[in-house]
Amino acid sequence: MTARLLPPLRIALAGAGAFGRKHLDALAVIEEADVVAVVSRRLHQARQVAAEYAVGYATTDLTDVLDHDDIDAVIVCTPTQLHAGQAIAALRAGKHVQVEIPLADSWADAERVAAVQRETGLICMAGHTRRFNPSHRWIRTRIAVGDLRLRHLEVQTYFLRRSNLNVLGQPRSWTDHLLWHHAAHTVDLLRYQTGEEIVAASALQGPPHPDLRIAMDMSVHLRTSGGTLCTLSLSFNHDGAQGSVFRYITDTGTYIARYDDLTTGHGAPVDLSSAGVPANGIEGQDREFLAAITQDRQPESGIESVLPSYQVLAGLHEQLAQP
Repeated sequence: MTARLLPPLRIALAGAGAFGRKHLDALAVIEEADVVAVVSRRLHQARQVAAEYAVGYATTDLTDVLDHDDIDAVIVCTPTQLHAGQAIAALRAGKHVQVEIPLADSWADAERVAAVQRETGLICMAGHTRRFNPSHRWIRTRIAVGDLRLRHLEVQTYFLRRSNLNVLGQPRSWTDHLLWHHAAHTVDLLRYQTGEEIVAASALQGPPHPDLRIAMDMSVHLRTSGGTLCTLSLSFNHDGAQGSVFRYITDTGTYIARYDDLTTGHGAPVDLSSAGVPANGIEGQDREFLAAITQDRQPESGIESVLPSYQVLAGLHEQLAQP
């Protein structure tokens, strides 16, 4: 018997900036996806991106898109401060949602999204891309089978953000955050790789930027219930190579992950063909979102799975708020 082919899922993309484009690039190679609408604060940007990716509808009004019966799901790539509210609106409109990292920039909002997901029963997935990079997935598989035991995860997340520009060098209408955005990747990755909860966490931050009013430098220290340590250094002041480097120190070797690539501690490339995910982490993330919808199951980075990570971030936020 020939399997019945399902029609592509009809996707609306909210947020046509740098990361929204990454999702559009990934969705373009996924047959199960049909992007039918692009939403952006600026109509000219929405129209430009929609034309570039052959998307038929462009608008500035997410509510308008949520009223469309011919849209199955929404991917939210808007400014951080809008994530929780837009995810909740989409769920209440009957749409499945993938909301880019961070899910929220407060524990209260993260809990609100989780509550609405439980209420609606729809798929709501957070864009914790590190779970889908082949480099990190290769490590996870070897931890799971007992080939490696992670002793220390050392991470450097460095950008030059002394002015409010995105990764394409374009002005931003919002302000990024080292803790709620960039540290969220590592806090969740540590839980994901070890399968253990974080039982100790501390943080320090440098002085705020006079105009952006955010800390430009931060350090975070974590320990899991099994004793694995994590040392995370973050900066928006780094005038050098941009992005994140993850050093896995295990009892049988050291590995260095740079997004989708992995080397040994001595710089030798690691063959990731057995990682079981696409070579592009965003593509893997989007494929998981669509598969969860069509298979009616919780996705790899569903809300319940990542929610404890936001509780850790909230605790660190409270520490940093102390005088």
